[in-house]
Amino acid sequence: MSERVYVDLPAGSAPAEAFARALAGERGVTFRPGDDGDERRRLLADATVVVTRQLSDEDVAAATSLRWLAFLGAGVDQAATPAVVARAREGVVVTTASGVHGPNIAEQVMGWMLAFTRDFPGFWRSQAAFRWDRVPPDGGGRLAELAGQTLGIVGLGSIGAALALRARAFDMKVLGLVRRPDRTVEGVDRLLGPDGLDELLAASDHVCLIVPLTPDTRGLIDAGRLAKMKPTAYLYNVARGAVVDQDALIAALGSGQLAGAGLDVFVDEPLPPDNPLWSLPSVLLTPHIAGSTPRYYERAAGLLVANLARWRAGEPLARRYDPDRGY
Repeated sequence: MSERVYVDLPAGSAPAEAFARALAGERGVTFRPGDDGDERRRLLADATVVVTRQLSDEDVAAATSLRWLAFLGAGVDQAATPAVVARAREGVVVTTASGVHGPNIAEQVMGWMLAFTRDFPGFWRSQAAFRWDRVPPDGGGRLAELAGQTLGIVGLGSIGAALALRARAFDMKVLGLVRRPDRTVEGVDRLLGPDGLDELLAASDHVCLIVPLTPDTRGLIDAGRLAKMKPTAYLYNVARGAVVDQDALIAALGSGQLAGAGLDVFVDEPLPPDNPLWSLPSVLLTPHIAGSTPRYYERAAGLLVANLARWRAGEPLARRYDPDRGY
């Protein structure tokens, strides 16, 4: 391999070892040399390919030989700084690790849907109170089944596609919102274009947001959009906190306008202790960990190796960042 690849992970660390195994036999691969800042800057200056979570403006300026910047994160709304965007517009190829955690995020959303449909939160509270809280055979209006319910997925990338397949296995009807609805996605019953969001919201028992944060998606789910959802519906956000008007969501949950929400991302992170979302009984929240999995770096390394093969063959790279779209 003629490229000089610098992987910005500490040499010998578990993440670096995952990349070392995937890149075994490749020449010209180096890893971060511990705390030696001078050596790191030298490696950045020499590398034609840099694999990293994020670079400072100083790092970007130091990477004078850079031709391809491969981010380790799937979402790059924070990593794509003005300095990175400028280099992308100058011709440096920028890619993401989109798809690295499709299975685990899809599983987390399925877990939320099952928890709400079978009222696990209510039974957890009963358990904590030592209360035997049985319901009649018909569920008493408290228990339901996912089978026959409708899931609306806003954003059908790798995570959305993984979620659709799992929802189909539970005999759910799946609607998907995409930029180009003139295609098919396995597990999705119907695709809608961007102008079909309100229809999807009104028809769904569960709505999952899996879109990048861009000027177009910031505040996408506001009070008006929440009002279009069924009062028995649930909202799940594994995108970015700012995709939802958080105050409007709190109001909708507090008033019973919306049945519940599963949230992994928030406008302010860490979520402040005085935020009402902590104490709402209809909310299941996690601290931005839906993307975490023991297989993260293994998958990320696999994506890099596949893109390296495309790079050497002169083919377009997968998961390429577009500065005009913002993702």
